Amino acid sequence: MLVSTSGLTPRLTHGLLASALLLSTAAFGQVLRPAGSGEVDTTATQTATFTQGTTVLEGADRRPQTSLDGAWHSIADPYFTGLYNFHHEMKKDGWFKNEHWAGIGDNRLLEYDFAKSPTLNVPGDWNTQRDSLFLYEGAVWYQRDFTWHNTTGKRTFLHVGAANYRSWFWVNGQKVCQHEGGFTTFDCDVTAALKDGSNFIVAAVNNQRLPEGVPTLETDWWNYGGLTRSLALVEVPEAFITGYDLHLDRATRTHIEGWVQVANAHAGEEVGVSLPELHATTMAKVDADGHAAISFTPKNLKLWSPGKPVLYKVDLTAGNDAIHEEMGFKTIETRGTQILVNGDPIYLRGISIHAEAPYRTGRANTQKDMDTLLGWARELGCNYVRLAHYPHDEKMTRTADRLGILVWSEIPTYWAIQFDNPIVLAKAKQQLNEEISRDRNKVSIGLWSIANETPATEARTKFLTALAEETRRLDKERLVTAALLVRDGDKSKHEKVVDDKLGQALDVIGMNEYVGWYEGKPETADLMQWTVAYQKPVIVSEFGGEGPAGVHGTADQRWTEEYVANLYTHNLKMLAAIPQVRGMSPWLLMDFRSPSRQMPGMQDYFNRKGLISEKGQKKLAFGVLQNAYRSGYGNAGSK
Repeated sequence: MLVSTSGLTPRLTHGLLASALLLSTAAFGQVLRPAGSGEVDTTATQTATFTQGTTVLEGADRRPQTSLDGAWHSIADPYFTGLYNFHHEMKKDGWFKNEHWAGIGDNRLLEYDFAKSPTLNVPGDWNTQRDSLFLYEGAVWYQRDFTWHNTTGKRTFLHVGAANYRSWFWVNGQKVCQHEGGFTTFDCDVTAALKDGSNFIVAAVNNQRLPEGVPTLETDWWNYGGLTRSLALVEVPEAFITGYDLHLDRATRTHIEGWVQVANAHAGEEVGVSLPELHATTMAKVDADGHAAISFTPKNLKLWSPGKPVLYKVDLTAGNDAIHEEMGFKTIETRGTQILVNGDPIYLRGISIHAEAPYRTGRANTQKDMDTLLGWARELGCNYVRLAHYPHDEKMTRTADRLGILVWSEIPTYWAIQFDNPIVLAKAKQQLNEEISRDRNKVSIGLWSIANETPATEARTKFLTALAEETRRLDKERLVTAALLVRDGDKSKHEKVVDDKLGQALDVIGMNEYVGWYEGKPETADLMQWTVAYQKPVIVSEFGGEGPAGVHGTADQRWTEEYVANLYTHNLKMLAAIPQVRGMSPWLLMDFRSPSRQMPGMQDYFNRKGLISEKGQKKLAFGVLQNAYRSGYGNAGSK
């Protein structure tokens, strides 16, 4: 699906953009006009379309790309002087013009020069690249030169893997787009801005946390700023495939159905979908909206499942355009309290993962990062991972496809965002659309999560129910979940109750519990009685405890490896006795940076609940969970 403000929106968006792009800019004290106008309305109480000129070009990573990764010149700009004047009005001659000072004798008034400024590596967060930016929250400018040769009859998009949190892009001084959201992929049409030969691109990225942001002001992870994932130029024909959805029919598990969307196509033009290995090809004609329905039954199709990944080359063609995919096919559904993959009950032995880079820290964004993190998950015995608390790099879901690991993917509607603010709902829907558009054809995706640990208020439930409905509109083939908080019941019976009203809108109930860490001792788990109000599958989305690698003591001494291992032992026994539990993803695989975790010598700006340290040291609890998973933990519960 193409989510766009440039006239390319297909039928499947159903007018979402009209609401999703009404984003507040009150925190900046002004409202931006449409991209490129240079005008400003200083009425802070109004709202405006902050995200402008962006699309999600599905399958962009499967198209030929010209990489823009590498060293970019950079300037930290805490007062955003490069974009706003002293009355906080947008400049018409800001730093996006990329002027250069020739030295004494050049009498122009310039107060910046990218060519004389230091560099930052892209992709990468600025926090771990420069000591002075470690705790920095604000604007940073990026600039680089590149050479481009225009091709007649082609359109060119700037593909941005992620930029946290708000970002602006100019090519040769012309504004091409702006975007809000720190973890989702987007694309900007730069065809009109490019020149044949030498070009330059300027980006401004501001990671300031906003009360009306998604996520909002409080998070338990590091607010890594910058161009945190890869950038590239992607060239397509004038008529090109903007989106597609190919999935297995649940009723037959042999029939593939879906659609292909083509921009600038004429009604009656053909699109093709083929699986060369199975000698299976189907053709379909687009309608007046560029939409073609796909339906065919390849012979001898083998299904993808956790632990048994089967991927096929899939070729999609439309006129002069072609995308060469690698896809698998499965079904996932629920029946009562069971989760079924390809019709068979499954117990999800998992682990939660933050997008923290192993060894070097910072935002995970390389293939080596993905291979390391998911390699540890496989070593642990996982058939499933929860990617918290935001969409991870696309290389992560591609790698999960290849390794045969089921994925829970989440948008950062996290903790207490402004659930009574319709603008915030529009932002969450935008991020949900971008997440699903990018990953709807990744066979590893099994669950879309719409929230984590949110307060059980009426406004919250209405907000998240709307997100659940939006998720099903975009993808009916996956399950909808959220990580819920639990509440105390009868304390004399040590009762815990799972009855959040949001559960009515979910296919699978996720629940976070921290018996033995935030309440009681590890042995307290032996006394717990659990009441689950829903006859639906339950995934224990979090449990765990904190301790640095190498800190040892007795099993009753907090912060030691022995304490956390003991906590895992008691929690595993407790959770195995809850009838509805069909999986778990303890918190979590690897230690990660968090500014709120400041205990000297124990945390030092790290959440230490990882089973592995950021330096790759496995803790005792890793072995406890590994032994449980390898011995078939949860099998009885999946029957």
